[in-house]
Amino acid sequence: MTRRPLAAAARLAYGVLLGALTAPVDLAYLLVAGVVVLASAGRRRSLAGAGAGESARLELRRAARWLGTTRGPAPTGARAVAYLAARGPLGVLGAAILGLIGYGTGASVLLGTGWLTGDPIDDIPPTGFVVAYAVVAGLVLAFLAVQGVIGVAALERRLARWAVTPDGGRAALRHRIAELSTSRAEIVAAVDDERRRIERDLHDGVQQRLVALGMLLGRARRAHDPDRAAELLRTAHEESQLALVDLREVAWRVYPTALDDAGLSAALENVAERAGVPVTVDYRLGARPTPATETVAYFVVCEAVTNAAKHAGADLVTVHIGQCADRITVVVRDDGRGGADPYGAGLSGLSRRVAALDGTLRVDSPPGGPTTVTADLPYSERERPRDHARGTRRGLDPAAGGPGPAARRGGPRGTGGGR
Repeated sequence: MTRRPLAAAARLAYGVLLGALTAPVDLAYLLVAGVVVLASAGRRRSLAGAGAGESARLELRRAARWLGTTRGPAPTGARAVAYLAARGPLGVLGAAILGLIGYGTGASVLLGTGWLTGDPIDDIPPTGFVVAYAVVAGLVLAFLAVQGVIGVAALERRLARWAVTPDGGRAALRHRIAELSTSRAEIVAAVDDERRRIERDLHDGVQQRLVALGMLLGRARRAHDPDRAAELLRTAHEESQLALVDLREVAWRVYPTALDDAGLSAALENVAERAGVPVTVDYRLGARPTPATETVAYFVVCEAVTNAAKHAGADLVTVHIGQCADRITVVVRDDGRGGADPYGAGLSGLSRRVAALDGTLRVDSPPGGPTTVTADLPYSERERPRDHARGTRRGLDPAAGGPGPAARRGGPRGTGGGR
């Protein structure tokens, strides 16, 4: 656990040290370039401006590599000159702080060595007061020096952010507004596509079976032969069961209640059971994410598994859901024939769903397979309800003292349908 902070501190100090070493070069270049610009015109001025842009690019690469600053296009022209003019004194400040650290470290080593060897520097005896004073003063100065290095690094980051974001970041803001406008329009289109799909499923499936059911019942009413009427009623009963299965299938595709009742893991187990192809699920999330993230992750898996079973001819589908910091990664891989179209109706709708959460969706499906669908989603832990928390965890209804709604429904088993 201690290696990472120490490694980060070492990288920070090394980045400031490199900036201190390059600061005199930047200042000398600005001095020479200023003389060239004042004493000449035309080609030499353009060369001086190009040199400033190249120097700024190298400085920004150093800052991005060792200080973790913002990456972006290097400034040119007057903006590059302004960046170098501000960064030069900042590098000198870093050099001064690092020099003080080196001087203090050397003085402390010499003072301690003198006390240990019996030859104290400046004949200062190692009394208790002197040692305590030296230790306290050294710790305070070390703290201030470390804060100075951190401050120089922070100023370098702000300066680099200013250099790579022209117009004070307004361009990035306009880009973000354009992304949100596009995402909103895509969400509206996705909702319309979903409504059309639901209408088509109801019309082609449930409605046709209900029509057949009505015809069978009508024939049974008009039948004069009791045996024939009984046979028609049995057929009508079977048709009603099939209509119920179709209706549950449509409801399941709209939104599975298992997501609310038992969470994403249980909903994915149901997807694996209903897939028609072997599916293995590797679920590695701790706390449950927010409902919006769970819903998008579920539909990514559901659509990818459905495509693999119906169109790819896959023999095995693997689903992996993991977490890294504040992101969730959903990976669905199948061994089918590949060639999936990322711009098709199903995958493009998924892409719009994922983009609505500020996520990304990648589809890798070369001809011959395998196909890998990867979704990267933001993660935040679901808030636990404060009211009646103890009762809901036990499956009790606090108001009545008996089984709560989840217990009465029987949990996820009542949500699948048709199994």
